Amino acid sequence: MIISANQPYFAPFPGFFYKAYLSDIFVILDKVQFPQGTTWITRNRFKNDQGTLWMTVPVRKKGLGLQNINEVRIYHEGHWTKKHIQSIKSSYAKAPYIKDHINFVEDIFSSRFKRITDLNLEIIQYLLKLLQIKTKLILLSELDIESEGDQLLIEICKRMRGTRFLSQSAAGKYLNADLFQREGIELKFFRPPSLVYPQQWGSFIPSLSTLDLVFNCGPKAHDILIN
Repeated sequence: MIISANQPYFAPFPGFFYKAYLSDIFVILDKVQFPQGTTWITRNRFKNDQGTLWMTVPVRKKGLGLQNINEVRIYHEGHWTKKHIQSIKSSYAKAPYIKDHINFVEDIFSSRFKRITDLNLEIIQYLLKLLQIKTKLILLSELDIESEGDQLLIEICKRMRGTRFLSQSAAGKYLNADLFQREGIELKFFRPPSLVYPQQWGSFIPSLSTLDLVFNCGPKAHDILIN
């Protein structure tokens, strides 16, 4: 049983879903501390005629101290939702499959989700389905585990009866292999695929939001990701 875990990123890049594809159970780390600096939980990259297009979901942090990710609430004041919808429409107007997904984009940004995890999970579930990835998704908040760091990941594996924990190769230097080995858990590493596919607006930009892949490649996105 292969277990992997990841924070609930906003409209994640393809490597996020490749990790899920390689796993039997994919645990969303929603009950860990929300990062204090910039984070992929609230922003990601798309593409427009100027190159990289950053899109950020504003959240409430001021005066709230340290929060778990699943406690962080979205800041709904202002016109950022309309701006994001318009940015997607204008940036991907000529993308071959944008019409198949524009209703979802409008719905996702028009819905007043209370928490960032609610918004992000809705997008993640949508993309998992489109990519035909049937890996079981479990929230950390459902497991009643209070450990931190490596011990948190070990406890997740033990609770799920996992014999292997999957992580990106770049994260290997942060994991204590001896701790996992003592618990009979094998550490497995992978490298996210270096995808190249047709994009709008000139030279290819790697590792954008998976929505970029879907807008441009539609049903072919699964084969591009997996192969």
